[in-house]
Amino acid sequence: MESDRYIDDYLSSFSRLGDVQRMYRGLADLPTYDEIVRLETSLLNLLHPGIGMAKGNGSLEDAVRFEMEFFISLAKSIVRKAFAYQDSAGVDAQERTDEVVDDLMRNMGRIRQLLKKDAQAGLDGDPAATSLAEIIICYPAFRALAVHRIAHHLFVLGVPLVPRMLSELVHSQTGIDIHPGASIGESFFIDHGTGVVIGQTCVIGDRVKLYQGVTLGALSFPRNACGQLLKGAKRHPTIEDDVTIYANATILGDITIGRGSTIGSSCWIKTDIPAHMRVLNREPEMVLVSKR
Repeated sequence: MESDRYIDDYLSSFSRLGDVQRMYRGLADLPTYDEIVRLETSLLNLLHPGIGMAKGNGSLEDAVRFEMEFFISLAKSIVRKAFAYQDSAGVDAQERTDEVVDDLMRNMGRIRQLLKKDAQAGLDGDPAATSLAEIIICYPAFRALAVHRIAHHLFVLGVPLVPRMLSELVHSQTGIDIHPGASIGESFFIDHGTGVVIGQTCVIGDRVKLYQGVTLGALSFPRNACGQLLKGAKRHPTIEDDVTIYANATILGDITIGRGSTIGSSCWIKTDIPAHMRVLNREPEMVLVSKR
């Protein structure tokens, strides 16, 4: 075979071949991105029946029941694979999977109610929007948020890999990067959305609005005495209720943007902002130079 000339030298690049072979058997059982794509499609159909579902003569209940059965089956398969690969403290993957999917499905109605408020916030906040259906079908930010609310729920329940796979899938689809660990309140809206980054430990309150290019990121990464990064430390901003952040603003570190404040375009913020403040850059000077 053509590969015979290369395979031995290539395999020698793995430091411990036995460990790699065992890991490969585990990787073969990991969730695939094809499965995650199918899960996302089923999720969106379930959250917004009639938009993506095949139309038929049955009732809404029949259509939702059919999609829900498919979603539950696929979710259990994907989550079980993730738990089995992690093998955390010897937990029973199937038992843990059943608990997680049951919890998710019990909260699906609540999550859908949150998304209805998000869609209404989009309609109320964008003069170009003409209907809730337009927000739900056309706006990439709404897709990103719908997937995030599910991914965040799974993240909080301790599901490995799957929440991040969901968030990175929708990141590739929309250009909006929301870590599944970020906590987002009610009536949230991102206008345009391209280039928005929301870090893992962000906490966002109710009725917050972002524009394109906003970064809610980390200023620095805390380390222990050995120089290793500390995982899980709060390192991203807290955005309180009723805050608006305009395009390309960058807000870094474990700081707080106070309730009711407005952050102007292209501001760079590394300190707390009190409530009800307007933060602006100085008006840039425009210089006209003749090309003749």
